[in-house]
Amino acid sequence: MLKKILSLSFLLVVTTTTLFSQEYTVEIEDKLENNKLLLYAVNKNLVDLDVSIEVEGSGFRARGGRQLLYRVPATSKVNIATLIVERGWQAMYTYKLYVSDSLSRRVRKVPFELIKIDPKKPITLFIPKNCTTKCDTLVSSLNESPYKYRKVIIEDDERVKQQLSGALVGGIERLDSMETPIVSIGGKMYVTLESYQELMARMEEEEVQVKK
Repeated sequence: MLKKILSLSFLLVVTTTTLFSQEYTVEIEDKLENNKLLLYAVNKNLVDLDVSIEVEGSGFRARGGRQLLYRVPATSKVNIATLIVERGWQAMYTYKLYVSDSLSRRVRKVPFELIKIDPKKPITLFIPKNCTTKCDTLVSSLNESPYKYRKVIIEDDERVKQQLSGALVGGIERLDSMETPIVSIGGKMYVTLESYQELMARMEEEEVQVKK
């Protein structure tokens, strides 16, 4: 029997292995709000998925009845379960997930929160001082994309400026005159990528080369 405690300052969460459909996996995150423990399905894939959860444990009450199937859009998180924590108790739970990319018509579509995910290789955008329109366009596209990336203003980092000018043919003069961004994909530098589509195409080419 679970021992009763005086506060909810400590919350123990135990999870089981996530079931998956094909190569798609979904993570579970939880958030405690007052006496409610919200369970979120986090979809870091680029496809929509249907998810249901089965929760067992002690120290809480959960909704009864049949398991509900929730639509979790690509690169998003959705609240798929709420546990009511008993006053003065710890909530201890395990869960099993059902995840499918065979999207059902009988599915609950609830509000979701878009998230950013890691690209296949880290992306860093170095912005020269004379790069305006093309850099702004690429930055805007990356901001709207599902991917995380890093942006570096070259003039704000003297060490980076020295490293980049030393690596470029033409040195500091070429760097100061560049009107295109310098893009690093997994540490490999490109000076001719001007659009998001070109960046993603190059990313795919790099991935193919790695698999060969």
